[in-house]
Formats: sequence, structure tokens, C-alpha cells
Amino acid sequence: MNKYCFALLCLWCGKSPAQNLSDSENSLSTLGFFDRTEFRAGYYGNYYWNPGLTVGAEYLLTEKVRVKAKKRRKKIIIKQWLLNGTFGVSWDPRTELGVFTNYGILWRRTNTKGKQINIQFNPLGIYRAFLPETYEVSGDEVDKVFLPGRNYYAPSLSFGFGKWRKGRKLTGRYLNVTYMLRTPYNTGSLPSIAIEYGFRFNLKKKKKYANDNQ
Repeated sequence: MNKYCFALLCLWCGKSPAQNLSDSENSLSTLGFFDRTEFRAGYYGNYYWNPGLTVGAEYLLTEKVRVKAKKRRKKIIIKQWLLNGTFGVSWDPRTELGVFTNYGILWRRTNTKGKQINIQFNPLGIYRAFLPETYEVSGDEVDKVFLPGRNYYAPSLSFGFGKWRKGRKLTGRYLNVTYMLRTPYNTGSLPSIAIEYGFRFNLKKKKKYANDNQ
């Protein structure tokens, strides 16, 4: 009797969530650069009067999969850390054209239905403001300034939601709220809030992880 109990216990352990997590981590280490990299493009609206566009890339660093057994199905939670890079343009028809780039890290949580939560922190950011036609006065001379404007240090923080499409080249969509701080701006800093809506895509289909068919 003890032998049968021991055999059943071994079978149960072999199907445990811990085993599923281990298989997923091992498969991740075999993925190439383009398997682990997603690109994105979308609309960027600074408040409501500054339309713009952003493009970017996300490189997968780590991934952990947790599987919980339910009565009718298994609940899967995927948590990821990714490197993030963004290039964007924002246009204010009254004052300036802004070009910015930022880099940082992104945390993402995906549930069984593919719904996602994204938190993104970009400590490395630069914002370049291009001003409209500008002139400078030097003595009796008035000269037109070539590419007038200035540079700012511009870190940012984003929070948003998304939807994942497993096994597709168009891997999902996202909606983020982004807070950016430009400094130094005059005697202080200039905060701004933007809405980002867009799509993520991969140059080739993702490889299936060990838990995808479960």
C-alpha cells in the first residue's frame, strides 16, 4: 500500500505548478533576439491639444509563470521585466514641436485572458523643443536663429493596460497614461501628462512556452 501511495505522490508532484514554472524559464533562455523583442507604434497625445506619435521597442529580460489549478481550468499569471526604449514626436501648433527619446525598464503582468497591466519607468530621457521662427538682436543687427529651441532632461513614468494576443505577429494593444518632467524649465520644471494608445508587434511569431497548451 505504501508503494502505491509513493507512486501517486510522485505523479502529482510531476504535474505541479512548480514544474510548469521551471519549464517556462528554461524555454525562455533558448529564444533569440527577435523572439524576445517586441516593437510598438501608436498615438501620443500631450493633454488634448498636442497630437503626436511614438515608436519603441521592448526586450524581454525575465519571465515567471505561475499556474494555479482551478476546478474547470488552470489560471495562468505571467510576470515580466523588460528593457524599454521610445522615440516620439509631439506638436503644439501654438508654441513648439517636441522630439523626445527615453529609456528605462518595464514591468508587465498578464492573466489567463491576456489582459495586461504595465508599469514603465524611464530615468533616461531627453526632450528637444523646436521653436517657431525666432530672431536675435545683436547691436543694430537682427538675425534669424537657425533651428531655435533647447534641450531638456525628461524622465517619465507610465501606467497602463493592454491586451495580449498569443502566437500572433500583432501581439497586442496598449493604453498608457504617461507623466513626463522637463527640467530645467525657466526657474523650475515643467510636468506634462500624455495619453498613449497603440499596438505591439513581433517580426516573427513567438515560440510556444511549455505552459501554452495547458
